[in-house]
Amino acid sequence: MDDSPRYVVHPIGRVESMLRDRADAPKQGVEGAPDAWLVFDQRMEPALRDVSVGDHLIVLTWLDRADRTTLVVHPRDDRNAPLRGVFSTRSADRPNPIGLHEVTVTTIDGTRIRVSDLEALDGTPVVDVKPVL
Repeated sequence: MDDSPRYVVHPIGRVESMLRDRADAPKQGVEGAPDAWLVFDQRMEPALRDVSVGDHLIVLTWLDRADRTTLVVHPRDDRNAPLRGVFSTRSADRPNPIGLHEVTVTTIDGTRIRVSDLEALDGTPVVDVKPVL
């Protein structure tokens, strides 16, 4: 890479999805998220070589439309629920908005991987992928 500070995160790809607006996205992928594509930078091709259809992956994203000043939320946007600190919730709004998504690989086309159950919005940066163990 380069000599940037070690704490800098660089996107390795992006999400292509029908989901364009936070209001239309389910709270969790298993709650009705459409299939989506993970589109990786060409330089990531060697890192993808052992990913197979049917694999269960954890996709880490940078929730670029999140409010990074939010520290307390009503869980699941339920105004009747008491306020909770964001670190005890899965809220997208948080100081470092890292998304954590468990998905299943359905198709592989070069550096494009189609997955199920991804609630991330179109254009969301992908920062890492790991297998579910």
